[in-house]
Amino acid sequence: MSIAVSTFGSGSGSRSRVIRVAGPAAARATSSRVDFARQVRPILEARCQPCHFAGGRMYEALPFDREETVHRLGARLFTRIKAEDEQRVIGELLSQGR
Repeated sequence: MSIAVSTFGSGSGSRSRVIRVAGPAAARATSSRVDFARQVRPILEARCQPCHFAGGRMYEALPFDREETVHRLGARLFTRIKAEDEQRVIGELLSQGR
């Protein structure tokens, strides 16, 4: 599975960065499953607080303390999550399915 992350540059010189994420079967075979509470939520807390957590102005529409929100948004989260290692962890969670 590949996820296009962002486009940079302008005009014909624009490029997209692509992160390759192994499919669900490969992820299980090579490593343990990504745990939302232990591995993904801390990333979101560091990058998306206070707005997307309890009491924040975006919480009702997009509560980032819920795994289902991450699955619903998918790669659109990468508009704010720029670090490649953090994108990789979230991408692996997405490739696992729910």
